[in-house]
This record gives sequence, structure tokens and C-alpha cells, in this order.
Amino acid sequence: MHNFASILDYHLSQRPDAVAVVHEKQSLSVRELHERVNRLASGLGELGVRHGDVVGLLLYNQPEFLELVYAVSRLGAVFLPLNYRLSEEEWQYILGHAQAKALVTEPEFARAADRIAANLPGLDQRIQVGGDHVTQPWTGYEELLARHPGARVEPADVGPDDLQRLMYTSGTTARPKGVCLTHGNVQAKNLAHIVHFGLTAADTTLVCGPLYHVGGLDMPALGVLYAGGSVVLQRRFDPVGALRAIEEHGVTNVWLAPAMVSAVLEVPDREAYDTTSVRFILGGGEKTPEPVLRRTMNAFPNAWFADAYGLTETVSGDTFLDRAHALTKLGSVGRPVPHARVRIVDDAGKEVAAGELGEITLRGPKVFTGYWRDAKATAAALRDGWFHTGDIGHVDEEDFLYIDDRKKDMIVSGGENIATPEVERVLYEHPAVLEAAVVGLSHPRWGEVPRAFVVVRPETDCGPEELREFCRERLAKFKVPARFDFVDELPRTPSGKVLKRTLRDLPAKDRA
Repeated sequence: MHNFASILDYHLSQRPDAVAVVHEKQSLSVRELHERVNRLASGLGELGVRHGDVVGLLLYNQPEFLELVYAVSRLGAVFLPLNYRLSEEEWQYILGHAQAKALVTEPEFARAADRIAANLPGLDQRIQVGGDHVTQPWTGYEELLARHPGARVEPADVGPDDLQRLMYTSGTTARPKGVCLTHGNVQAKNLAHIVHFGLTAADTTLVCGPLYHVGGLDMPALGVLYAGGSVVLQRRFDPVGALRAIEEHGVTNVWLAPAMVSAVLEVPDREAYDTTSVRFILGGGEKTPEPVLRRTMNAFPNAWFADAYGLTETVSGDTFLDRAHALTKLGSVGRPVPHARVRIVDDAGKEVAAGELGEITLRGPKVFTGYWRDAKATAAALRDGWFHTGDIGHVDEEDFLYIDDRKKDMIVSGGENIATPEVERVLYEHPAVLEAAVVGLSHPRWGEVPRAFVVVRPETDCGPEELREFCRERLAKFKVPARFDFVDELPRTPSGKVLKRTLRDLPAKDRA
């Protein structure tokens, strides 16, 4: 049985009363989770969700998110987590491109969902979690469950190559790409993390990163649930709340993006919280500076900081720095997890020697099957049996991986990827903008923020605030450039390509 959701049946037979999910004052045992998942799967089936249909999830962290992951998978359908920080236009594009049949959201996003649905005739069903007086065309989440007491839905017979989810990621194109992740990909990831970290039913994961992101969902929450452990959900990240949850629930592991690590370390009375239960912290997204690493290890005395490398296309977590080398291999993101292979190649695709820079390529059962409805991007990324990441790195003589440069045109801001062509596309829509280029600008809290260089059309008048407001209406807040520099022309190569390295090196002496 390859269906990811069938693991709940096993744990029901082994530990039905064990705690599976905790959120605020609510907790669900394995038995309760299993019951609600089956009732939900039956309800979704009643609404017409079938094998292969796409169900969008636009939710903050809450038990219903995980219930949906299991219920949608149980039907053999495909779940599509949406970043709640995106703009309405971005949600509409993703739901339309994914050909979503249903959307599950909460009251905060209901009006936006109504406007989106008006432009998406294929979006047949809207389901609302929470809220009062849910009326047509909406279906209330709890009402749906109430209509199916005692339901039992057998896990759909799926193969390892059947889609389990779609995750849209900001790549190097103007629009996000849909990453096709299969039941086989997710099971391979779960088993690799179980082996690497020795995950058992005694583990408790704190999920304070968003579940729409592989960090929150897979690093290693779904792996811990797969092993029979439990997860503690924080609706949205709060550093004080995270420390309280660690102490109260005896959390053994947590994924923290760099900005989240910094926020936890800056809590004034951090030492007052008992963090001794934590045995490992998963990092990643950018290099962790040595001073931050040492402060983190002091704050969590029994934990090691497992700096990681991974991508949405591999369900994340491809390499981890192990405890034994946490200090001796500073700057490395470790070695591959079981069944994953890393190879560094030159422009011709030939493997280079240890210490030499090249493109990082990956191979193994965790690697995605392609991009949704994008054969060209799939062919460019998956070549000769290897996933070409676009990242530049090297391995040392002991096969430890080091990241030397990120994907072309990619900004990592607070753990979120921002594709610069996506921001540039919006800027080019402004009638006064002749040319635009976006690069990363160093930021003390977020690591990087977008910085836009703009050439305006002759005889036009356009200032930074006008462009900033224009972008706010069309992009998620974190994608809006923090600085606008107006220039006469953009530096280019003889072939016409913008020299973004030159732009990155230009000093930002004042804010604009």
C-alpha cells in the first residue's frame, strides 16, 4: 500500500490513545484523528472530490490542515497548500494553473476566495473552517464532518508515482511553478528522516513554521507522525510561544528558518524556559553564521543544530550536518540522507573533483517527477537521471556539501524564496517603468529583502512610494521591494543580459 494516509490505520491498531496533534488547548489522539480524517474523506467524496482532483488549502497552522492532508490523500486526490502571505492575484493564478476543484480556507480569506472563484469556473467547491453562519456556496467544515458519523473510507489504491501534492515554488521564472510530489517521494523522505534522526513514537515536533512550506510540513513533522510521534502546532510563529510550547510539551525537535532562530535568541528572558528536551534543531535556507550557531547550541544545551540543504522539488531535507561534525565542519550542510545522492557537475554535466565549484545535482526516490503542466521546465531540471538544482556548491574530501551560491536570481527573505523575475514582471506592468531589475539587499532581520533598480520612461514622473503601492496590490508583502533605485540604464553584458552581480555590489547609502 503506497498511499501515504494508510499509516494512520497502522497507528490506530498500535497506539489508538496516543496523542497525535496538539494545538492551543486542543489535542487529538490517534483514534480521534483517524475518525475525523475518515469523516472528512467521506464528506469530500460527497462533494465530488475524486482520485486525481486538486484540493487547495489556504489555512494557518491548525489541526484541520493535517486532517485535510490525510483525508485528501486517502481519496487519492491531490492537496495544494497555498502560502497565505501571497496576494489575491497570486492565489488565483496558482488555483487556476493547478486546475483546483475545491478550496478549503477560513473566514479571514473567505471574501478573497469568493472573488477568485468568480474567475475560476473549475473551482466547484468552497469549504470554510470556523466562522458562523456558513451559507451557500460555502460548506462548513464541521457541518461536513457531522454529516458522516462513523464513516470509514479505505485508502485509495495508488502507486508510488501517483501525485500526493502540488507545491508551488518561486523559481527563476516570472510565475511560480507547480512541483509534483508523489506518494513515493513523501514516503522516501519520511523513511530517510526516520533513519537519519532516529525518529520514534517518543518524538514530539514543534511546528511553528507554516504548514504550506516544506519546512513546517516535512522537517520533520510528517516523518514524526509517520513514526507514531506527535506534533504541536503554533498557528503562526511567535518566539515566546515557541519557548513555552517546548517547555510544556517536552518538544524534541523543531524546524527554524534563520529569521526564526534569531527571534528566539532575542527573547529577553529566554534562559527562564526549559529547552533541555530538544535533541535537534533543523536549519536551512541560508548559511548559518558561526556566532549564531554557537548561541543556538547554548540556548538548547542538549541539541545539535542540523544545518540542512533541500528544495521543495525533493520534499526538502536532502543533506544534514550531523552532531559529530556540528563544529568541525562549520559552514557545511552535511552529507546526504539514505538513498539520496549528490553530485557536483560542470557546465557540460561532468562531475568535478572534490573542492571544485559546480552545479549541485541530486538523485534518488525523494526527487520530484516534474513541474505541473510545464514540460519545458521539467526537461531543463531533470536531465540524465539527475535533478539540476541551479545551486552552486562543492564537496570536500569526506563528501560534506558546501553551498557557495544560491539559485540564479533567487532572494531568500526570512526563509521565503523570492524569484526576482516574479517581482520584475509586476514592475514592468507599471506604465512609467521602462526597465527593471531586482536583486537581494542585505537585511539584519530577514537576511535579504528585494531591492529594485528602475529605469523610467522619458517624460514620466514616478517615485518609490508609487511603485511600492503598485507592488503591494499585486504581490505578497515580503516580495515588495524595500528599496527603489532609479538609474539611467541597467548594466548589461555584450549579449544583453543584465549584470545583476554588478547591481548587488552597489552600495545602498540611504533608503529610497
